[in-house]
Amino acid sequence: MSSISRRDFLNGIALTVAAGLTPAAQIAAEPTRYPPALTGLRGQHPGSYEVAHAQAWRGKVFALEGLPVEEEYDLVVVGGGISGLAAAFFYRRAAGPSARILVLDNHDDFGGHAKRNEFTFDGRLVIGYGGSESIDSPMTQYSEAANGLLRELGVGIGRFETAFERTLYSSLGLSRAVFFARETFGRDVLVPGEPPGGGIDDASRRIANGKPLSEFVAAFPISSASKAQLLALYDRGHDPLGGKTAQEKLETLKRTSYRDYLVRVCGCSEEVANCFQGRTLGFFGLGCDAVPAADARELGYPGFDGLGLPGRSAREPYIYHFPDGNASLARLLVRSLVPEVAPGQTMDDVVLARFDYDKLDRSDQGVRIRLESTCVDVRNTPESVLISYVRAGVPHRVEAKHAVLACFHMVIPHIMPELPVAQREALARNVKTPLVYTNVLVRDWRPWVHLGVHDISAPMSFHSRAKLDFPVSLGGYHHARDPSEPMCLHLVHVPGAPNRGLDARTQFRIGQARLLDMTFADFEAKIRDELDRMLGGGGFTSARDIAAITVNRWPHGYGYVANSLYDEDDYASVLERARQKTSRVAIANSDAGGDAYAHLAIAEAARAVAELAG
Repeated sequence: MSSISRRDFLNGIALTVAAGLTPAAQIAAEPTRYPPALTGLRGQHPGSYEVAHAQAWRGKVFALEGLPVEEEYDLVVVGGGISGLAAAFFYRRAAGPSARILVLDNHDDFGGHAKRNEFTFDGRLVIGYGGSESIDSPMTQYSEAANGLLRELGVGIGRFETAFERTLYSSLGLSRAVFFARETFGRDVLVPGEPPGGGIDDASRRIANGKPLSEFVAAFPISSASKAQLLALYDRGHDPLGGKTAQEKLETLKRTSYRDYLVRVCGCSEEVANCFQGRTLGFFGLGCDAVPAADARELGYPGFDGLGLPGRSAREPYIYHFPDGNASLARLLVRSLVPEVAPGQTMDDVVLARFDYDKLDRSDQGVRIRLESTCVDVRNTPESVLISYVRAGVPHRVEAKHAVLACFHMVIPHIMPELPVAQREALARNVKTPLVYTNVLVRDWRPWVHLGVHDISAPMSFHSRAKLDFPVSLGGYHHARDPSEPMCLHLVHVPGAPNRGLDARTQFRIGQARLLDMTFADFEAKIRDELDRMLGGGGFTSARDIAAITVNRWPHGYGYVANSLYDEDDYASVLERARQKTSRVAIANSDAGGDAYAHLAIAEAARAVAELAG
């Protein structure tokens, strides 16, 4: 495990000189720093994970015996992400406005994976999202608890219909593209004009600016035979599982990886499989060698139209996005819990509201949010819960009537060893997906327009995706509409160990270790190299065009999702065992819901508080 070096620090913020903030100024501002504006290595940043890793990995035992109780609360929440903040919200609503609540979080910012990144360039504010991305499918996926919270926070889903300018990029002639890297395909090739595939809504399909499939594939740097095999995947008249019943076909797809389906069932070359290998990374955290073919079918990947299986359900438009992603949900929750922290009261004005972090944790408040505080021990007593945490190397203890553990499930067995063995084992099975969301501030986005692209998939590259930011203007914040204006590029990297026959959890653990070994300088080199290669044909030069970089590193990112290649069919029972309430302690987090969605984080918080309310 590496710690941040002086070079990392200087590289991380030296790029902000052009944005008007010198290293000396940032150092001078450290006592009152504003976390969303920090660049360099963010996400699970240096200083946020070392205490937990010392306890979980090296077995460090903290001297807690005889530690005095310093404060008393009605509720202590461990974890200041959307689930933890929602738990505080629901508990206060149930217990009344006089309830005393403490939220503990190990990061220097609230929101957990819902991370806000800010840049200032030539006096202009540019906002990006560094984690939890969007309110996904609120019409069909959100429970009444989740939708009810949105209403109470003033989030009107219809507002995004006008805030998200769906036709901006298409009106400029931009399309999706695929980048083929020379390391795998022999030469660097960017192919624009990707036709719309399955799994998208009709409006997105109409504005895709896609080329005919045969014309698009003709530009791929693969053999003629592989091109023919790839095109055959779209043949509705061919059934590669002919002779099987519908149920047998579905079972085969559940137990076969998409890569094996392409190669062993559909007869495609490894070259064809490589065209899809990394395209699943951003959604599953796994390459197509470890994603069930059944899941690839649900997302609209090719090769299934001839199977004669029932059609996939229609998807909602992917437009429910604040400029900072779901960080605005966290900000709305915090402002509701601690009104003095920021002005305003609507979903619009929260976008530009300046939050005063000095007001998060004051003794005169009913709700306090304490950052840079890592929980190391939770224990029930006959009448209360004792919670111990470490802050700035010093252990502290507080007492509460109740506690909600809205932290990573894999951490809970280490901080609460009194749990039953079966529950601890179930919690430990939630090995989280490593991933990196990088925001790159560029001085303009003319190269993208010259190339005719707005979103690039790179199936065999370090960054599996690079795209222009979502075009959202809300609450006085205006997204760039002119290619001469500065823009946030969003890059995705997911480490792992593909094509080695390893299961999902093993790949995730390998990827976690790799991320923790990487410095900011390592990331910066990859960013510059790949953007130069992808966009060079449009006149892009990283040395000139990049103004700042924020790398949101998440060694523990998405919560574990059941994978039919490796998990039993009754994985729901594992989740049930994991989230069991124990005396005065309930368990939340999206981990408890079996997927990494904001609505699950909210729903699990509501359940945990309801369990405590009895």
